[in-house]
Amino acid sequence: MSREVEGEIVAAVPVLTRLRREPEPEPGPEPEPDPFLSLRRCFSFVTAFSAFLCVSINLYSAFLSFNRQSDVFYGIFRCYAVFIGGFVILAETDWDFIIKFSKVLENWVGRGMVQIFVAVMTRAIRDYCGEREEFVYLQSLACYMLFTCGVISVLLGIVDIGFLKSYRQTQEISREQATKDLEELERRREELQRLLV
Repeated sequence: MSREVEGEIVAAVPVLTRLRREPEPEPGPEPEPDPFLSLRRCFSFVTAFSAFLCVSINLYSAFLSFNRQSDVFYGIFRCYAVFIGGFVILAETDWDFIIKFSKVLENWVGRGMVQIFVAVMTRAIRDYCGEREEFVYLQSLACYMLFTCGVISVLLGIVDIGFLKSYRQTQEISREQATKDLEELERRREELQRLLV
């Protein structure tokens, strides 16, 4: 007799679970981005943009120097500035390959010194080809922007802001991973509930 009652109860369980569906949990609010990391990304964009301007100016100046053939030394100097400026742009993307390739760019002080070096190389030899005033203004703007970014990087590196950046990044990554794990657990729970039905 008790087995018959157990069989009826077991048969009724799927019906009850179908009737008593729990509401879907609403996804929580999206976590707000860390203001420090957002500010760091903006600063990195400004630095990469100023380095791009310096690279463009040096590339154009090198092209003009090689065309005149009297200023080959200046053209070679500008090519070095383009090459190093390219590393500055890639370093600001925080691409792991570049950071591993050059340990100087991993540290904020080293990165700032390279930025200052590219800015000084851009400003060191003024371009008098054609005496175009707007080109000289653009050259000054680009090198002073990159110089300022380099000084700020050196100062923040001295304060050791890089430690704070890596700490916040690991916090953000662990928060995102916890959200993904929670979603995966919810999905598994739903699958198990479907299997029970």
